[in-house]
This record gives sequence, structure tokens and C-alpha cells, in this order.
Amino acid sequence: MSSTTPAHSKPLSDRLAKAEALCRQRGKRLTPIRRKVLEILLRQGRSVKAYELLDQIRHDQPNAAPPTVYRALDFLIEEGLIHRLDAVNAWSACHDAGGTPHDLLVICTRCGVVAELNDPDLGRDLAQKVQAAGFVPAQQETELRALCGKCHAEHGPAEHVHAH
Repeated sequence: MSSTTPAHSKPLSDRLAKAEALCRQRGKRLTPIRRKVLEILLRQGRSVKAYELLDQIRHDQPNAAPPTVYRALDFLIEEGLIHRLDAVNAWSACHDAGGTPHDLLVICTRCGVVAELNDPDLGRDLAQKVQAAGFVPAQQETELRALCGKCHAEHGPAEHVHAH
């Protein structure tokens, strides 16, 4: 299994330039508000909720409204520049946009950090199991909730475990 975390170490300006280049190649435009939302997510380095994004955007644009942020988020998702994280109802920057595809997102439920992993064999096995259960996979990314090593070391294991 390979991780795409080395993209985290690239300078913010390089990552924004890469996003702009990808949009240009696709005939799309990274407008100032879309760029700002992406920049915030890249700077945070973790998952961020929509209203937290809105609060940060309002520092520069006091009249920014929720629909503006949601439209920017929708665009960034469509272009593969960010991830919608259903597991925690938040968004995070894709740290390898335009690079190696990843099919597994691991989200720390305490601090919101996200790891992007690629394991084609695991993805194929999971898709087969989903199909064997009578379902058709709706997306290629699978989300797992976990505690990152730092949060586990600082706070111990998760408080609630749902077992059957």
C-alpha cells in the first residue's frame, strides 16, 4: 500500500499553481473564491467544516454567503482538488491532485487530519465484497475513521467503539 503524503511537503504556492494548471488544462477557471477555499484547505492540512471555511473567508470577504462556499466546494470536488468527507461532514484538500489516484482516505476523528492511501488490491477486494452483498459501489474512495498516531498517543484509544 502506498501513501501520497509527500505532496504535503510541497510549498503552498506550488500546490496552488498545480491546481490552476490542472483547471486550465481542463478548460476551467480557478476563480478567486475557489482559490481561496482551496488555499484554506491546503493551509489547514486537515478536514474543515463548511462554516469554519465561511468564517475564514469572511476575514477577506465580509459579505461571503454559504451558497458561495458550497459552489466553490462543489467545483473543487468535481476537479479532484478536494475530498468531501462524509464520515466527518467536512472537506479536505487532495494532497496529490493530478497525481497517483488514491482509493482510501483515513480520517482522524479527533484532529481531522487525513491520509490518502492507494491500494488497488484492497479497492478491488472491497468492490467485489460490496457486489457480492448485492450492491454497486457508488464511488471509488472509501473512508475510514480512526485516530492518528499523535492523537492516540496524547489521548489514548477512542472512547466509543460500536461492536456487533
